[in-house]
Amino acid sequence: MSRFITLSALAVLFLFPLVWSGYASLEDPSNYLEMASFGEGLGTYATNSVLVAVMTVAGTLVVSALGGYGFARFDFPGKNLLFLATLAILMVPYATILIPLYVLLGYIGLQNSLVGLSLVFVMFQLPFALFMMRNAFEAIPRELEEAALVDGCGTFRAFSRILLHAVRPALITVGLFAFLASWNDFFAPLILLNDGSSFTLPVAVVSMTQQTFGAIDYGMLQSGVMVMAIPCLILFIVLQRHYVRGFMSGALRG
Repeated sequence: MSRFITLSALAVLFLFPLVWSGYASLEDPSNYLEMASFGEGLGTYATNSVLVAVMTVAGTLVVSALGGYGFARFDFPGKNLLFLATLAILMVPYATILIPLYVLLGYIGLQNSLVGLSLVFVMFQLPFALFMMRNAFEAIPRELEEAALVDGCGTFRAFSRILLHAVRPALITVGLFAFLASWNDFFAPLILLNDGSSFTLPVAVVSMTQQTFGAIDYGMLQSGVMVMAIPCLILFIVLQRHYVRGFMSGALRG
């Protein structure tokens, strides 16, 4: 009983800000109409955010799945050092390298590009994603893979048809984290994008809410928060069972 009360109190604590934002945004429904017609249009900003999120999730899943499998199943010189070097990205302050990354993207022709922004997001997601996927693959008995190889599957076929299915909860967890990070991030798009037609939702919403002398339109801000929060909330509710299994089924093994 006490556990139920504690969990209920925590649920209320975390849900109250979202419910309050939804109520505040509906006090003046015209805010949503203003958002729809602001600048390049809400549809443009939402499309940019969706494109960035899709590319970030796809890139993170591909690299982390292949890298996690390699770290879990193969031995090669410098394996542990390389893995630690990847994890070391977590120790680099996020904001300090955005300007160098902006210059680097200019050298490769991806400055002010949604693709370039997605690559930056993938890079920052890799430490967590590789850690999750390596441990997820290590939790799978080697006998499962060996049986597939005996039955005539090649290494890549066994990986793609059997092992990926076995680590699906971890893949969903990694993908969900990558989506949330790319969908909600404000600072990286603000620095790396300089064309209004390329802005993502967080940057657009901040621009919508700014008024004269730094004043903020809080009604518009709450409306923007709801527009950005609802897709995340729906996605989390749909995938929460897999998300929990991704952490429980060996993904937190050291």
